Amino acid sequence: MERSLDLSFVRRFFPGLTPEGAPPLVLFENAGGSIPCAPVVEAIGRYLSESMVQLGASYPRSRAAGEAVAAGKAAAARLLGTSPEHVVLGASTTMLMHVLSAALAPLVGPGDEVVVTDLDHEANVGAWRRLAERQGATVREWRLDPTSASLTAEGLAEVLGPRTRLVCFTHCANVVGTIHDVPALAAQAKAAGARVVVDGVAFAPHRRVDAKALGADLYAFSLYKTYGPHLACAYFSPELAEVAASQNHFFLGPEAGHYRFEPGNVNHELTAGLAGLLGYFEDLAAHHGDAGDPLDAGFGRFAQHEAALVAPLLAWLAAEPRVRIVGEASSNPAKRVPTVAFTVEGMASRALVEAADAAGFAIRHGHFYARRAMAPLGLADAEDGVVRASLVHYNTHEEVARFLGFLEGALSA
Repeated sequence: MERSLDLSFVRRFFPGLTPEGAPPLVLFENAGGSIPCAPVVEAIGRYLSESMVQLGASYPRSRAAGEAVAAGKAAAARLLGTSPEHVVLGASTTMLMHVLSAALAPLVGPGDEVVVTDLDHEANVGAWRRLAERQGATVREWRLDPTSASLTAEGLAEVLGPRTRLVCFTHCANVVGTIHDVPALAAQAKAAGARVVVDGVAFAPHRRVDAKALGADLYAFSLYKTYGPHLACAYFSPELAEVAASQNHFFLGPEAGHYRFEPGNVNHELTAGLAGLLGYFEDLAAHHGDAGDPLDAGFGRFAQHEAALVAPLLAWLAAEPRVRIVGEASSNPAKRVPTVAFTVEGMASRALVEAADAAGFAIRHGHFYARRAMAPLGLADAEDGVVRASLVHYNTHEEVARFLGFLEGALSA
């Protein structure tokens, strides 16, 4: 079904794309952090100006503040496809994985095995490696297929065993944009008796998430990459929470719920701002005449627009003999999101990015914290790494056309 996206309407929600007085900028670095939508910014401002008091007291303003924070957590739950009591919030996905890996120490002991990949962002590698080291467990590395720059079921089979306790992998590779079949891989891991941890950071800005349906026991992503404030959220299944050790004060027992895994509590004003994300999707649905769940409708329109947006970029890169696309070359939205990594023969990635800076295009180069992936992907200089252009739904076809004009000039210079 054709589901176009009214970009003039969309971009009115993102004044940060064109701030007054700032030089023009084409923002193709969205995988590093997207622009927050206006309802989020407004909700944070309201909280700071009207509700910035301590939570948990009986006076009316404290109750109102608590309701605003609870509404924000409920919004995060909607984005994860779960209920608020199964959500943990934190400053970043890296921090959440650090805290929750420590909480899961009772699940892992000497002789057990923890599976991590060499493709993931380090947030979903380092924390679990440290857990295994502390607990006397063995780390097994699920290695990427260098041809497809993806994780495969065959690769997982090689590292699964009867002592596998955790399998930790990415829903979508943040450095190359490849989408993995999480339900199938999760089922494979669970058949071996393992729990499944999924990093959804690169997936969540582009597609609807239903963490439990995907088969994840722990699923996390960064809200500041999904048009929200600088926070992250995680689905932490009740089964995992039951065996996990509290990371909060000693007197906070199971009756405290997932607050046990939010030491120092959540950031109040940023959490309150999350309710604005739902408002954005509701406004989108109303404007486009979409019935049903606004999140389903919105992400459906995002996927279709983004596939059309990235197609000419991938086609141009594939036709350029000096360019190597790292990862999936198709624009098929079932296979990739519009995060595109490439290298140029005879040109340092840094040099191309610096030229883009001067021309008003925001892209980046490097390993993007997937440093372990660089060597298997055939990139000897991990710091120079790849050039990454990462688009989202508020980007335009005109911006892509301008970027292609820049690339043509830069590569012919």
